[in-house]
Amino acid sequence: AARIADLDAVASLAEVAERYRYCCPTVDAEDAIEVEEGRHPVVERRIGGNGFVPNDVLLDSGPNRFLIITGPNMAGKSTYIRQVALIVLMAQMGSFVPAKRARIGVADRIFTRIGATDSLSRGQSTFMVEMNEVAEILRHATRRSLIILDEVGRGTSTFDGLSIAWAVIEYLNETRALRTLFSTHYHELTVLEDKLSGVRNYFISAIKKDKDIVFLRKVKRGAAKESYGIEVARLAGIPEQLVVRAGEFLT
Repeated sequence: AARIADLDAVASLAEVAERYRYCCPTVDAEDAIEVEEGRHPVVERRIGGNGFVPNDVLLDSGPNRFLIITGPNMAGKSTYIRQVALIVLMAQMGSFVPAKRARIGVADRIFTRIGATDSLSRGQSTFMVEMNEVAEILRHATRRSLIILDEVGRGTSTFDGLSIAWAVIEYLNETRALRTLFSTHYHELTVLEDKLSGVRNYFISAIKKDKDIVFLRKVKRGAAKESYGIEVARLAGIPEQLVVRAGEFLT
């Protein structure tokens, strides 16, 4: 039964590789993670057809070791950083990966800090859970690890959260030189590209047309200029008078 289960798992990987145009990755002992036209294996299936927009990534332990990802809400920042982690995981388990080409420098572990959840049974707030997970990463990550951080610092006040996120970036990049993908709405953090070696800014592109926003889902070099939170609120169905009033406050 165990052998049949192994065969079933391997055959399933082979079937999706053939059906959905996965490539055979190169896995080596170098530190670079290079993916051309990478895709999220689950999200692309939910979208169907050719609706998923593929993106590249270059991550290493040198000049491209810390990527700060900015962009609007709903643009695809979390999907992008997660797909990189999934491609690394799939490559190292022996699977083909959803990309045109991939070269994976082996990671000893993948650490993630994603989502916003509390732990009521342990009396921990969302922010406390987040800080516990960040502390765990700081204690155990090595130079061979891959780190995925999604909006660190959002669970507390703006200035506290920004300060913590800034300090975490400095520590991971300068003190530890760890390969990290860091998505954020704190656009102030994008100045770190000019202050710290190894930090690179990328953003998920979008176009604002009148009151609407069109998500292009493409990752580009540089920093996003705004998060379009009010436009996303309108898309979600928030009453127009509230959206207009929010715009007045923003101004």
